[in-house]
Amino acid sequence: MKKSLGVKTLVAPTPVFVVGTYDADGKPNIMTAAWGGICCSQPVCICVSLRKATYSYGNIVANQAFTVSLPSVTHVAAVDYAGLASGRDADKFAVAGLTAVRSELVNAPYVAEFPHVLECKLQHTLEIGLHTLFVGEVLDVKVDEECLDAKGNPDVEKTRPFAFIPGARLYYELGACVGKAFSLGKKLLKPE
Repeated sequence: MKKSLGVKTLVAPTPVFVVGTYDADGKPNIMTAAWGGICCSQPVCICVSLRKATYSYGNIVANQAFTVSLPSVTHVAAVDYAGLASGRDADKFAVAGLTAVRSELVNAPYVAEFPHVLECKLQHTLEIGLHTLFVGEVLDVKVDEECLDAKGNPDVEKTRPFAFIPGARLYYELGACVGKAFSLGKKLLKPE
């Protein structure tokens, strides 16, 4: 029997996005965000939800752009720090020992050390409540060459992404492959 837990942010896992922006003085900033994901395939768009109180919120609004860097487990402490500290008070790149790279496509930085990056132009903003949903059109996806599979796709065994579990406040590395998508369920399809 299922037990009701009430209204909570208990969807697990959630992505670990590191959102890159520039402030009004051109200082690069990053913040960790777990409320986000792919939201459209044509045009390719992702979304992140941020509170107005965050430093990154104003930076996205001012620059109409952001990046999302997807970290590997080797940088989990730096990623956690980027979600704890504010760019108003600290140079998070310097403190975390990370390198800011200026995007050639949008006015936002990304993290050089993270294997997977999405460069986004702001398309839509939706005030939801405590959070604002920012929808960014993906203008480019960059992945370290050594982290690609034979078909040119990101290889999760090489990028080593991790997920956030909101209720428990834990990070988990992805586990073993359990099957091929768009294939396993075919045996349940009714023949036409």
